[in-house]
Amino acid sequence: MEKKRVFSGVRATGRLHLGNYLGAIKGMLALQDRYDCVFSVVDLHAITTPYDPAKLKQSVRDVLLDYLGAGLDPQKCLIEIQSKTPHAELAYLLSTIYPVARLEDLPTYKEKRAQHPKYVNMGLLFYPVLMAADILIYKADLVPT
Repeated sequence: MEKKRVFSGVRATGRLHLGNYLGAIKGMLALQDRYDCVFSVVDLHAITTPYDPAKLKQSVRDVLLDYLGAGLDPQKCLIEIQSKTPHAELAYLLSTIYPVARLEDLPTYKEKRAQHPKYVNMGLLFYPVLMAADILIYKADLVPT
């Protein structure tokens, strides 16, 4: 029987911490033995809020190394960097069918807009569409929350 596919990722916003471990990494470690897993360093999502390009580059490297240090095994799962995968086209196609008004009504968008009123951009609004593309491009059956 073919294993179900799981997709999950962590934003590249700095070194991983206990909250990341308990909220995501611990679950990823358990999943990699039972499922066909794709774990992403989600750097495109990280640029939807204010960031320093040099720090982002370092954060991508840090998260990747933290994944490996925590025990994610490239022999058991695919570890990828979001910006290095070809799913921007799928995200664009999804954006043509999803209403902007629904995106503007999402709680996360409203929270981020309130936190960074001078940094509201299309990337922030587009975040859920890109997230859907992340999941669909790998045909994920499961997405841990």
